[in-house]
Amino acid sequence: MKLHFHKYHGAGNDFIIIDERVNNYLSSVERNQQIIADLCNRRFGIGADGLMLLRSHPEYDFRMVYYNSDGYEGSMCGNGGRCLAAFAFHNRITTKEKALFIASDGLHQAVINSDDGKSALVSLGMNDISEILKMGNDLFLDTGSPHLVRFVSDVEKMDVFNEGRKIRYSDVFKPGGTNVNFAEIVENSIHIRTYERGVENETLACGTGITATAIAAHFQGLLKNHVNEVKLIARGGKLNVSFTPHAASYSNIILTGPAVKVFSGEIEI
Repeated sequence: MKLHFHKYHGAGNDFIIIDERVNNYLSSVERNQQIIADLCNRRFGIGADGLMLLRSHPEYDFRMVYYNSDGYEGSMCGNGGRCLAAFAFHNRITTKEKALFIASDGLHQAVINSDDGKSALVSLGMNDISEILKMGNDLFLDTGSPHLVRFVSDVEKMDVFNEGRKIRYSDVFKPGGTNVNFAEIVENSIHIRTYERGVENETLACGTGITATAIAAHFQGLLKNHVNEVKLIARGGKLNVSFTPHAASYSNIILTGPAVKVFSGEIEI
């Protein structure tokens, strides 16, 4: 069977997108876990950090279903959500410059700020944060996916793969594990590197991790003037996070960054 697909990336965080409004090509997770892993394989498949299905929804513009590159269904992916909204706009699934869609962690709204038909600047509303746990010098919070945030003095020298993997598989986070972010404050912006579970490696950017790290930096009082809009620099590009802080929570959290169409094609599965 030939599978039609699209490839997008958000600051180097890349995804295979499949429009399943008509045909549910990959409707069975159990049967197709290996197929999804093979499609995401960078040597023998299309290559991606994850795969997304766009499905119809009776109340909203679409439903987002996300799989990690290991082939198993994952939790919310911020950059994936931004890319899927750009795809929906490019393909007239939504003709408005905003999309309202349902994902694993609930309802999200994405706004297309600018678009040239290939590259869009997309803002995505994230869920409110009401719980931040201190774990020694680290912070743990859930932004649709679980994240540990550790601030370091020189993020470029971090052994992200080995240190991130050690934390991801540590007993305290079993059985599901966690994503791990290493971050450094540089002139009131944040340089960030992330080890992603499901990918089981460092990725060039992680939207939920970027969101978690911006909130953590504000919570720790690490930003000059205690600003509520933060620029973050990942290895794949720059993103912004804005939010409204409260005494013990954060609301109106918006993740903004690029969403770029790479190519479309067909592959035999």
